[in-house]
Amino acid sequence: MTDTQWEVLSNQAITVAGVVYFLALLSHLVAWAGLRQVPHTEEVTTGRTALFDRLGLVLTALGGLVHLVGLVGRGMAADPNRVPWGNMYEFSISGAWFVVVIYLVTYKRFKLSWLAPWVVGVVLSVLMLAVIWLHKPVAPLTEALDSPWLVIHVVSAVIATAAFTLGGILVVLHLVKERAEKKDAEVGRERTTGYLARVPSTKVLDRISYRMHAFGFPVWTFAVLISGPIWAHEAWSRYWNWDPKEVWAFITWVIYAAYLHARTTAGLRGRVASVLALVGLATLWWSFVGVNFFSTTSQHSYAEGAAVVQVVPVESSSGASS
Repeated sequence: MTDTQWEVLSNQAITVAGVVYFLALLSHLVAWAGLRQVPHTEEVTTGRTALFDRLGLVLTALGGLVHLVGLVGRGMAADPNRVPWGNMYEFSISGAWFVVVIYLVTYKRFKLSWLAPWVVGVVLSVLMLAVIWLHKPVAPLTEALDSPWLVIHVVSAVIATAAFTLGGILVVLHLVKERAEKKDAEVGRERTTGYLARVPSTKVLDRISYRMHAFGFPVWTFAVLISGPIWAHEAWSRYWNWDPKEVWAFITWVIYAAYLHARTTAGLRGRVASVLALVGLATLWWSFVGVNFFSTTSQHSYAEGAAVVQVVPVESSSGASS
């Protein structure tokens, strides 16, 4: 296949993946709708709800496979062939794919069928935004990105971003569930119908969210404080430049470190911990999207070109731009 054919295949695969994810979302919403008026008895959950849950899971997995084809095609379309992480569009669709992978890997262990509408909805939204606003033709990597450290650094950053995003979704559900439980307690009722009745207790949500963040944090640490600076030093003889993107990535690390430290040492739970985790998620996405589009001083503003989360230098120590 020619490079052009690979690029066309990639674009088509991402489009098809979006359609499959949309069908998966519809399946999960049908299952959700079936629970609005009927108590969650064993008979109900093994009937239409279970059928559409399984269908949604199968479609989500199928969408992930087609999504992977789109990523591989994107890398094969470049000359020379490369990993599909050269700009914001590629980083976005890669991050969305890792969200799907982490969700599917943890689906059975944490019994996450109730999380499916949110996960698929977020992934579908990211794909739509990437295709509509971030899409760029395939191009060779810039000199600053043409390094084996691209794979090491960006893989770790994308995996951590996906884990933190899933953790953030769980935190939002925790806050919604907590509010609903308080209202139910005030009127002395037990919720037996609707989506929230299917969502686990706030304690369970808090525990799963913590595990997602605890998994993502060391990976993010490796991306921000180890692989990125090593790459920068290897390329430009400096580990750290206090660039806006570097600073915001480090702020994200500090916030998540504070969240995990408070959870393990002070036993911080509930709303305060949830808000702290959401602040971390906000700084994470600002370091990726906000700095790229709104910073006028960052050397890492790759809105039109390469988009790496952290510490990818674009200017040599002598001042020559790459």
